[in-house]
Amino acid sequence: MSDENPSILSHVSIGTNDFERASAFYDRVLATLGCKRIMQHPGAIAYGKQYPEFWIGAPFDGKPASIGNGTHFGFVAASKQEVNAFYEAAVSAGVVADGAPGPREEYGAPYYGCFVRDPDGHKIEAAFWDLSLQA
Repeated sequence: MSDENPSILSHVSIGTNDFERASAFYDRVLATLGCKRIMQHPGAIAYGKQYPEFWIGAPFDGKPASIGNGTHFGFVAASKQEVNAFYEAAVSAGVVADGAPGPREEYGAPYYGCFVRDPDGHKIEAAFWDLSLQA
């Protein structure tokens, strides 16, 4: 395994108004993509495969967390099966489905993904890019 971080971003952080519910949700759905808790501090958890790339936590300023209009977070899936498992884990956790798994031709032939809203209403996605379908 290379020591070079393959990510384009260091990390992203999203706020939650119900830390216990959000952490239980992300423990469940990110496990379907091979992610785990990498770091934890009081009121904050970082997930990743190797590095702390996706954080959830209560906002530092103590004000309520809110969702961003037009903001969403996409997670890499290694297969269509992982996309499907992510979606099923999310929906079975009781969150809002926002786009069932499947191809989205507008994103290109290799794309297969799904969208849900997390417990706080953040839009999240799992996507698999089947490069064998690339023209």
